[in-house]
Amino acid sequence: MAATMIKCKLCRRRSLLISDSMFNFRNIRELTCLFVVVCAMLSQSSADDGYERTTYDTEDFLKREYSLTKPYQGVGFSSSSHWDLMGTAMITPEHVRLTPDLQSRQGAVWSRFPCYIRDWELQVHFKIHGQGKKNLNGDGMAFWFTKERMNVGPAFGNVNQFTGLGVFVDTYPNQDKNHERGFPYISVMLGNGTLLYDHSRDGRTTELGGCTALVRNVNHDTFFLLRYYRNRLTLMIDIDGKREWKDCVDISGLRLPLGYHFGASSATGDLSDNHDLISMKLYQLTAERTPEEEEEEDVIIPMVENMTPFQVEVEEEETSGVQVFFTLFFSIVGLCVLGAIALMVYNRWKENSRKRFY
Repeated sequence: MAATMIKCKLCRRRSLLISDSMFNFRNIRELTCLFVVVCAMLSQSSADDGYERTTYDTEDFLKREYSLTKPYQGVGFSSSSHWDLMGTAMITPEHVRLTPDLQSRQGAVWSRFPCYIRDWELQVHFKIHGQGKKNLNGDGMAFWFTKERMNVGPAFGNVNQFTGLGVFVDTYPNQDKNHERGFPYISVMLGNGTLLYDHSRDGRTTELGGCTALVRNVNHDTFFLLRYYRNRLTLMIDIDGKREWKDCVDISGLRLPLGYHFGASSATGDLSDNHDLISMKLYQLTAERTPEEEEEEDVIIPMVENMTPFQVEVEEEETSGVQVFFTLFFSIVGLCVLGAIALMVYNRWKENSRKRFY
């Protein structure tokens, strides 16, 4: 009897050990699954819109008051909105459509709050697409960090005489009919309130730098990253769907005032496209500065050091053979006419001189 009771106790202990191990195994399995789910959610949130950021080795912080992301709750006409819509701009679940694929449209979105962050990084996710064939579409998009806001004009829906920074995604060659540069073309301009963006010349007279960016009608996401860090402006693009940044513009000694507004605008003319803004994310960068840099006074007008008035020289267009012929022809005709007039005046003077002697 005692032996039987001992066996029963041993069996009970063994069953308890087995159940405990199964319970622990089940807990471990559940914890593993939970860990995988949490990691997936974290990776998705850190790579919002399917993209993972890369920055300098500095601490950076997303500034939501200057960022525009889904579901666009802070965009609109309410008093609590952070962004104002303008013109044809409208909100959809997937993007803010600045202009539809229709002629003669202008639209924009502007931040209400001026930005007083000294070093920042702006990541822009956008899309340009439409029914028009290549070089039969237009006009493009522009992204701004300017003193002025909520204005209408010929520079992709904004004024062409502005104070601040403009980044232009130009999809139609107005002047470069010979395809000296590939379009779409992305460029950077710094305005001081007196310079004009010349849309008819694709902004070449005031361009600080740029590169070809084939962003229209592609099946993957397109991004650009604008970084202003210790008076250095860099522009990088990711337009190939490879999750890799490529250098486009690098400008040292560029100084921007504080208190400007971020914005995006677009325009169509006789040609058109859909111009969609998916997100604009602003990150504050933490920069270590020398005592001399800390003592630098904030500028009042945008400027580029060692460039006056930071206007790019554009080579004069080569004169064609027909133009040379007509120039020479009319020059010779003009000289002949002047010679004939001079001869007539001389003959008349000579005749009058003879009459005095008689």
